[in-house]
Amino acid sequence: MAARATQAPTARVATAVRLRIERGGERLWRLEDFRDLPFAAVAQALSRMARAGFIERLSKGTYYRSRDTAFGKSRPNPSAIRSLASRRTRLFPSGTAAASLLGFTTQTTRQIELATSANSLPRKLIGPDTVVHTRRPAAWSELSETEAAMLDFLRCGGKTSELDPDETVRRFLALLSERGRFENLVAVAATEPPRVRAILGALAEQLGKPSGKTARLRRSLNPLSRFDFGVFSGMHNAPQWQSKRRTP
Repeated sequence: MAARATQAPTARVATAVRLRIERGGERLWRLEDFRDLPFAAVAQALSRMARAGFIERLSKGTYYRSRDTAFGKSRPNPSAIRSLASRRTRLFPSGTAAASLLGFTTQTTRQIELATSANSLPRKLIGPDTVVHTRRPAAWSELSETEAAMLDFLRCGGKTSELDPDETVRRFLALLSERGRFENLVAVAATEPPRVRAILGALAEQLGKPSGKTARLRRSLNPLSRFDFGVFSGMHNAPQWQSKRRTP
């Protein structure tokens, strides 16, 4: 009798969940969408419906109800699922997307690039064509989207810029001179590759930042190393910050 009494509420929950999904049409569903129902029973119902093909499991606790189209089953909206992924771990623009955010290019690409401190992201949530650079420093979570994009831009030596080298440097210096920005980047600089610290030091020196802060960046570099500064190699003080010699 006790077992039968337990099964009845579970069956009622499963029916309620299915009806709600049917009425909701094409959309993403999460466990949080059924807060008014018992958690365990909802999770069990969603799992069963996914196995039956009624909904599609995208990641733990996230499902998608498709609709039929002339081209087959519909697919989740890419921006919606990326937004959902960003609730679990912070996502930052990378590559061309970072350059566009910072004003170095007006180019847009079909292949989206993202950066995250996570080791991985559910591929179904971010889309098969999205390029994800994982394992960025956890310290990036303390930065704004613009500041993280600046570090990404320095990591590639500014090579995603459409501007000429001199204008690229001027544009980056203007971004770096905004209140508190340099201090925020220096605070996480220890987690960045040496090349980033070297370029950041050269830029800070050009802005006339306190010698104590630039000296801290210089001390973090191996004096025998040389770094590819990319478009920043034309700065007059780049050699003093261990930039590789430019080839004609």
